[in-house]
This record gives sequence, C-alpha cells and structure tokens, in this order.
Amino acid sequence: MLEKIFRDPIHMDIMVKDPIIYDLINTKEFQRLRRIKQLGTTSYTFHGGEHSRFSHCLGVYNIARRMVERFEQVYPETWKAEENLVTMAGALLHDVGHGAYSHTFERLFGTDHEALTQAIITNPETEVYQVLVRVSPDFPQKVASVINHTYPNPQVVQLISSQIDADRMDYLLRDSYYTGVNYGQFDLTRILKSMMPVETGIVFSQSGMHAVEDYLVSRYQMYMQVYFHPASRAIEVLLQKLLDRAKALFEEQTAYFELTSPNLLPFFRQAYTLSDYLKLDDGVMNTYFQTWMTSPDPILSDLADRFVNRKIFKSATFEAGQEALLLSLDQIVASVGFDPAYYTAVHNNFDLPYDIYRPEVKNPRTQIEIIQKDGTILELSQLSPLVQTLAGTKHGNSRYYFLKDMLEANDLFAAEKQSFISHIRNDRLVP
Repeated sequence: MLEKIFRDPIHMDIMVKDPIIYDLINTKEFQRLRRIKQLGTTSYTFHGGEHSRFSHCLGVYNIARRMVERFEQVYPETWKAEENLVTMAGALLHDVGHGAYSHTFERLFGTDHEALTQAIITNPETEVYQVLVRVSPDFPQKVASVINHTYPNPQVVQLISSQIDADRMDYLLRDSYYTGVNYGQFDLTRILKSMMPVETGIVFSQSGMHAVEDYLVSRYQMYMQVYFHPASRAIEVLLQKLLDRAKALFEEQTAYFELTSPNLLPFFRQAYTLSDYLKLDDGVMNTYFQTWMTSPDPILSDLADRFVNRKIFKSATFEAGQEALLLSLDQIVASVGFDPAYYTAVHNNFDLPYDIYRPEVKNPRTQIEIIQKDGTILELSQLSPLVQTLAGTKHGNSRYYFLKDMLEANDLFAAEKQSFISHIRNDRLVP
C-alpha cells in the first residue's frame, strides 16, 4: 500500500495513501505551483509570506482527507465512501489554474483561474488529465464539476467551496503562520469534529459553534490586517501600473517585448493558449521586470525599478463623493511631471466576513448552519450575537495611491506639492 509523507509546518505530517493523489502531485502542472506565491505581492509587506500555492494545495488536500476519512467512519449512513477520491482530488487541484501574480494578472489580461483550473483538469494533453482518466473516463469531468460547483452532491462541493471549507481553513492558518501574525489562528480540530454531512450539504454541531465563531473572527482579522494592508495594496497597484505600461507600449515597441519578455506576447495580443498560460510563473515575470528596468521608455523603466526595489506608493483613504478632489490631485501630480495614469490609482478593497444565504444576489453564498440537539437546523447568526454583528456588513476602504515623491516638498515643485499635501490629514483625504 502506498504511503507518502510530506512534512508541513501547519499540518505536520500530510499523508498520501492513494496513488492517484500522489501521481497528481507529481504532474508538471501541479509542480508549477511551487513557482507561484500564495500571497502574491503581500510578501513585500510581510516578508515571511513567501509560501507557495503548492504548499497551500497540499494543505487543502490534507484537510479534505481528514474530513472524508472521519465522515466515512462516523457517518456511513449519510456519506458515501465513493465520494472520497473526487473530494480529495478536487481539494488538491482547486488552485492548479492560478498563475503568476494571479489576481493582478487576471484583472489586466482577462484570465480566469477557475476556468483555467477546469481546463487543466479536462484537457487530454495535460498530465493532470492523464492521471485522472485512469480512474474512469468521466472522472476528469467529475473533478472539474466540483470546481465549478455543479457536482450533484452538495456535501462534496461545500467541503471544497463554502463559507467554511478546506480551502479557507488552510489559507488562514498558513498565511497567518508565514506572515508572523496571530489573527488567523483557530481550532481546526474542533471544527472538523463538529462537521456533519446531511442531505442538503454540511452542518455543524451545536457544541462546535464557538469554534466556528472563532474561525469567522479570525477570517475578518486576517482580511483587515493582512490581505487589505495598505502597503500590500500599494505594491499590487504598482504591479498593475507596470503591466499597464508594458501593455500600452506593446504595439509600438513589439520588437522590444519579443526580445525581453517573449512569454507575455500571447497575452498582449489577447490570443493565448493553455500552454502559453502554463509557461508563466512568478520567477519568469520577475526576470522580465528586471529586464524592463533598462527600458528606453522612462515610465516603464521607472515603474520596473520601483517594483523590483520596493519603492512603493503612499496612500490615503477617501469617501464616496470625493471624485472632484481626486481629479484635482491628479492634476497636481501631472503638473509636477508625473503621468497620473501610471502614478496615481484608486484601489477598493471590501470583504463580507459572513452573510446569510441570499439567492437573489449574483454568486450567492452558502450559509453556515448549526444542527440542534433535537435535529432542527438554524443559520449561525440566529444563534450567535457575535456573528450577527458581522453578517451582511462589508468591511474595508477605498484608497487613493500616489508617489511618495509628492510628499517631498523641497524642490522646484514645492508650491504644487504643498497644495497636494494640504489635502492629506491623518491618512485621509480632506477637501
């Protein structure tokens, strides 16, 4: 019997017993995830956050494995053991379609990591497909349907994608550990013991409710303190502007980009294949950025230098209705000699820590349900005043990003910069 052990700082021993799972780990598409950072640009703020999508996906698999093994043992009447492999494979592969600096890259080039994940799973040319199809001819499509939430068993789907699932639980614990903060810590073991499969999906026992509360608070804190950190967002904005400039220059300087960044050409042309996508990773992109530091275009070379050497933008929060002020500040930046299209930005980050099921909204969330001792099932916020406070309320802010140079009013543009500075007070924009 196969048994492989992966040592992991979050889960200690990650055991792989199924040869299909082990062979999936060894595919080139999954191994590519070693070269994709889990947190993208966040490591520029929290320097320990250098962990990869590879380690996260292994962690998600491990949590899913623990879930299905317990369900098979404790709830054989409501959990079918034949669902084990599709659940574990879906957990392992749920992020296999993530790319270099994935979220920033997606916004600029229109890629979709979930669609690409499904393509990797179902494309006969990939090693992932060739492993999955050994199970059965329709097994690749079954795993893909877990990713796109069309798999017929809601228990399987909710274990991989819901408001409290294997994915979220691993990334909160893992990101907390590597960024050196304590916000993302919660009692994983207690939550797993309180999970129960029912006909409509997954519920939690009443005795595990406080562990679930703790998880939701941890999630809220991680978003507010780590994922939405102003400096992390600043380097993300800088990366966006750098790629914006390269994309804008491509048509008139095609030969330059053919020489310095050939793997990006299909994306500049909006005509990429799955093979093109899989050639990109964070290391490839970083090499291109360093090459662009010597570009003859002053904006591209400057932005590349700022990104590579972490010369990040400053920022201030603003409220709705201040659009005229933002335009005025952009005009000041232009008067100093910087193109506001590349040296200022508006960045919005908001999160809904928890919400009840609202079928009328786009992409409605599953809700967390607690089963009572008498068998009745109640939505979590009906039982928890703490969760009721978080439910239905978005948290976050909008920030205006600009060059740090605008705060250095000791040059020929001192008057203009003083006017700019006068609109910033206590990290907020004021009229």
